[in-house]
Amino acid sequence: MASKTDTTEHTLSADQQKKRRGRSIALAVALAALVAIFYAVTIIKLGPGVMDRPL
Repeated sequence: MASKTDTTEHTLSADQQKKRRGRSIALAVALAALVAIFYAVTIIKLGPGVMDRPL
């Protein structure tokens, strides 16, 4: 089976680049919020006594 290589370049219009950047920023913000939520829930579940443990 012969593979056909696509050598055409796809250029995005300014509107498409703006939309792609907006989606990327929204995804980054959503991911950062999810990380913050997981961190907060972990700290809450561990409780204040987590720092009073013997080493």
